Amino acid sequence: MSIFVDETTRVVVQGLTGGQGRFHGLRNRDYGTKVVAGVTPGKGGTDVDGIPVFDTVEEAVAVTGATASFVSVPPRFAGDAVLEAAKAGVSFVVCITEFIPAKDEAYFFNLLRDEYPGTRLLGPNCPGIISPGKCNIGITSGDIALPGGPVGIVSRSGTLTYQAIHELSQQGVGQTTCVGIGGDPVPGTSFIDCLAAFEADPETKAVLMIGEIGGADEEKAAAFIAEHFSKPVVAYIAGQTAPPGKKMGHAGAIISGSQGTAKAKMDALAEAGVIVAPNPTAAGEAMVEIIHKLG
Repeated sequence: MSIFVDETTRVVVQGLTGGQGRFHGLRNRDYGTKVVAGVTPGKGGTDVDGIPVFDTVEEAVAVTGATASFVSVPPRFAGDAVLEAAKAGVSFVVCITEFIPAKDEAYFFNLLRDEYPGTRLLGPNCPGIISPGKCNIGITSGDIALPGGPVGIVSRSGTLTYQAIHELSQQGVGQTTCVGIGGDPVPGTSFIDCLAAFEADPETKAVLMIGEIGGADEEKAAAFIAEHFSKPVVAYIAGQTAPPGKKMGHAGAIISGSQGTAKAKMDALAEAGVIVAPNPTAAGEAMVEIIHKLG
């Protein structure tokens, strides 16, 4: 199985007529994802390589039955695009847009939670999601992913999501679903959301989790794992050598006191029974060993 998306997911690309939306939307379609529509206000009635374009998400959903949205629009329009998809009844929204102000993210995150509980947001500022062989929404290369499970991947870092996939695929270990939740301060989907979904998925036998300095999401995930998660977890925390007092790349990589440090996260995960690896390659090797033991 997979989590959040599968081979039946029907995708509308908001911003399909733009350079990034076209490039990644067509790559997703070529992978096998059911990309059924695009949306760009004022360009309804046109198409992009045979994919019909509509003026609104509501029109696209009514005509094509789209169930998911891929938001690839500039930062100032991204919040409105996410909310437009939710209002149209789309149940899963992937927003790859970066540089959205944190106050804007907090606004539409809370609005989604309070008024559109049936819509899950992934991102912003994330690589998206891929269920190998079934569905790819976002910017992850399908070439490195291996279908057939049994490992689920969840990561704050886009680049390290790709490395985790590649490390496992090279060893012949497939993935059920790989989720990049993004590195911004207000992610629409958390580690805990993904862990709960992986726990419920019978084909996911173990989870590779990649965190980074800043915030407390990894510590919260550790508490969830200790109390509610029954499957093996391997984790890597990026930023272990980050110099104190320096601003790091992701907007969410903000350390407050002892909270949010690599050590605090690694200690919390280790106490929860997670295998904490010193680097991404070691994390992949540890996961391969676990899978071989599980048979």
